[in-house]
Amino acid sequence: MKYWILISSFVHIAGFAQTYPHEIAHAHNDYAQNNPLFDALENGFTGIEADVHLVHGALLVAHNHPGDNAKTLDALYLKPLDSIARQNGGLIYANHNIPVVLLIDIKTDAEATYKAIAELLFAYEKSLNTPTHKGAIQIVISGNRPIDLIRTDPRHLSALDGRPEDIGKRMTSAEMPWISENYNKIIKWNGTGSPSASEYRQLQELALRVHAENKKLRLWAIPDNVNAWRVLLDAGIDIINTDKLQELNTFLLNGKL
Repeated sequence: MKYWILISSFVHIAGFAQTYPHEIAHAHNDYAQNNPLFDALENGFTGIEADVHLVHGALLVAHNHPGDNAKTLDALYLKPLDSIARQNGGLIYANHNIPVVLLIDIKTDAEATYKAIAELLFAYEKSLNTPTHKGAIQIVISGNRPIDLIRTDPRHLSALDGRPEDIGKRMTSAEMPWISENYNKIIKWNGTGSPSASEYRQLQELALRVHAENKKLRLWAIPDNVNAWRVLLDAGIDIINTDKLQELNTFLLNGKL
């Protein structure tokens, strides 16, 4: 069994070594895919999302309360990403010095869960992208965010996923590279046809506010289809949050922007 896992991992690494990475592609709830992490990487995604629960000292990945078969954050994401980076000369995608963002959405107590994450990250410090070190993996903390604790952590191994209300609070793009929001809090367009002029303007105005701080804008719960992706990108949204990995990869490779 261990031999097969080793062979499988090698095939995965070889398979996406020539993949073109998409800086706007984010795998929503990646752990729900048939092959967590690897499906996203094979489709060129540079954003990968994992919901994390602290249960009896273990960091488990699941949307709701983890079941008996839930895998750890370390086994499902950190260990394989670190292994890939080491085998690819410090890169996830060969010949592309673009870090992969692992968005960790904390579902349990903010401070306790973050402290467990921070302790785990220390083992992977050499592979992490930080304000003082160019690494293959960037950790961004979302969900229940202990903002002050993260900002004052002297090692700065992780950054914050911001919200629109965080704009103007003098947090740098190194501290908070992304601003994220529920799409339905911004507009109600269902993804067919075109949004109204006022809704489109709302998207543009939010994007401009985010870009003024040199940050990227991500919306979740978007209409997950080609027409909506095109409109959102045109309006200035930087990161497409999707469950449709292969479809978004094809859309981007075909230059449908």
